[in-house]
Amino acid sequence: MYQQEPIKIFVVEDDPSYIKFLKYVLSLNPDFEVKVFATGEECVKNLHEHPAIITLDYTLPDLSGEAVLAEIKNRIPDTHVIIISAQEKIGTAVSLLKQGAYDYIIKDEETKDRLLNSINNARKNVSLIKEIDYLKKEISEKYEFGKSIIGTSNAIQKVFSMLEKAVKTNITVSITGETGTGKELVAKAIHYNSQRKNKSLVAVNIAAIPKELLESELFGHEKGAFTGAATRRIGKFEEAEGGTIFLDEIGEMDMSLQAKLLRVLQEKEITRIGGNSIIKLDVRIIAATHRDLAEEVKKGNFREDLYYRLLGLPVHLPPLRDRGRDIIIIAKHILSAFAKENNLGSLRISKEAQEKMLKYHFPGNVRELKSIIELAAVMTNDDEIKEDDINFNSIAKEDNIIFEEMTLRNYTFKIIRHFLKKYDDNVLLAAKKLDIGKSTIYRYLKEMEEEQV
Repeated sequence: MYQQEPIKIFVVEDDPSYIKFLKYVLSLNPDFEVKVFATGEECVKNLHEHPAIITLDYTLPDLSGEAVLAEIKNRIPDTHVIIISAQEKIGTAVSLLKQGAYDYIIKDEETKDRLLNSINNARKNVSLIKEIDYLKKEISEKYEFGKSIIGTSNAIQKVFSMLEKAVKTNITVSITGETGTGKELVAKAIHYNSQRKNKSLVAVNIAAIPKELLESELFGHEKGAFTGAATRRIGKFEEAEGGTIFLDEIGEMDMSLQAKLLRVLQEKEITRIGGNSIIKLDVRIIAATHRDLAEEVKKGNFREDLYYRLLGLPVHLPPLRDRGRDIIIIAKHILSAFAKENNLGSLRISKEAQEKMLKYHFPGNVRELKSIIELAAVMTNDDEIKEDDINFNSIAKEDNIIFEEMTLRNYTFKIIRHFLKKYDDNVLLAAKKLDIGKSTIYRYLKEMEEEQV
């Protein structure tokens, strides 16, 4: 959690009355740490302390205000410098503000009030910058490889290897994998570990936006471009300037818009709908889909040229069922976070519950695992999640037979049982659905009975 640190303020002033006043008033605020200097040279010598705010008398006995300001901006450019001057020349004020001064205050009977107001405004700005920097650092740490993407299996180690390559350059990244494998999480990990981490990551779910609105959402529009366009709107690509845009479910994009996206990626520029101005872009592209885009190209549903433009560095996320004991590692991580968030104390997963999960194929992948573990944490009556607390949904249970290791004969038994149960032991209907003869079903039923005797 972010905690406000004291804000260091330098007061550079040779007028004893101003020094006395500013030091006294500013010291009343416990958030301020005030140091006073009578000359510009003394101030410059102590810039290594990185003050957040400097009030600078324009007329000092040794150095000019311009010289001190230039040195401050050269060494600590983020510092807010408030110039106090007896000169009322607009040209001087404009020049100093252009050189990076935060404010310019004329010395008169209202100077002290205006100066305090300016310092308080600068303090708010400094506090906001520090909080943003803290949050950026916290987010970067949250999405460090190994913290956000968990596992030790060979399958996930291959992903880690690709991610290490992805963060070193600005190459386009294409992420594939089943629904629920964590494609957006991987996109965030790439962005927040890259050189663009201090800029925006803008996520767009293509499937969630109606195709008639998607162009405006991506590229923006000018006022009056179409009915309802009451004001200019900045698109997602412009929002992501200098950072990363994450195009999730890119396989759902309409063919007509694919051509426009291709041009944007080729030319690295956009034109808002209804506009004429060309807007240059510096945006990294990360695209994701659960579809096989190569197959979609063959079917004519996706442009081949766009496919190759988006391919870049391919990162395939393995389904959870192929990650072995990563299932348990992730389950424990989810359980720990959920228990902490909901004040449930320390919870653990029994050996039997773990074995039950390892036998399950998780069609919903990590997303489904999260749902199962959180429900189990709520349902358990003590500090241990037991086998009976782990509940899979009915659809997943029916699909689960495909992923169990058994002989073809046993698979056949299980499929026949399933269809007989589904159609209330109607052998004729089950045989029709399976496209086999009734005699085949009767033969298997007889063999089942014999095996059970």
